[in-house]
Amino acid sequence: MQLTTLIVDDEFSAIEGLMIRLEKFPQINVIGHACSVDEAVGIIDKTQPNLIFLDIEMPSKSGFELVKYFTGDYCPAIIFVTAFHQHAVQAFEVKAVDYLLKPVKLQRLGEAIERALERINSVFNKQQLLEMRESYLNAQQPQLPTATKVEKLAEANNLIIQDGRNPIQLVPYDDILCIDAAGDYMCVHTKQETFVMRARMKSLEKDTLPPHFIRIHKSAIVNLKHIKRLEPLRNSEYNAILKNDKLMKVSRTYSKELKSRLLNISGC
Repeated sequence: MQLTTLIVDDEFSAIEGLMIRLEKFPQINVIGHACSVDEAVGIIDKTQPNLIFLDIEMPSKSGFELVKYFTGDYCPAIIFVTAFHQHAVQAFEVKAVDYLLKPVKLQRLGEAIERALERINSVFNKQQLLEMRESYLNAQQPQLPTATKVEKLAEANNLIIQDGRNPIQLVPYDDILCIDAAGDYMCVHTKQETFVMRARMKSLEKDTLPPHFIRIHKSAIVNLKHIKRLEPLRNSEYNAILKNDKLMKVSRTYSKELKSRLLNISGC
């Protein structure tokens, strides 16, 4: 089965890049592209694509505004493609097929397309998709979008992670032991496994992580709740021993702040 496909993004370079990648998938037939929600609506009225790659943050109207347009019998599969992870919860509230972070990796793109094929081939899933979207739209009428409230609650308690191989995952902050840098990526360590996400250390520290996460090195952040003890080294440096016995180096630059925060937690 070929998927008639529309790409919606306000950046033409992003459209062009995605079209080049989609050429590797014979099941995809790109029938057009749009740079805004209004332009996309005009194309959809004429072509009725069954798959839409949709950006979220665009001038005038967001990608979620386009979702409201799909009512009745017509309900295409949606794959969100965005540079921002924070809309993931809302995207899955409207039953998106997948949520891809830019720059899109070919392997993840292939996985998303397979999910779209499965969704479209299934009458049951298509009907379920219609019902979920209808429920979402009805919930928005009398009050603020329920999805927004759910999203804020999820982000308050979880780190949203896209590792390039798997769908979006919500990792509870309290489960995270530490985070360290690996080039342009962050390795997020829990007791059970390690997740990889594309992010900047400074952005995570200042804009994303809750207060009980603290920088201990230029390339490492630790969860204060998981520190068991500090072992002094030379030159005001320390080793932080975590509750799982993982050892992490604390540089002199950050040692004073770390000791102060730990004392406050212990009540000393």
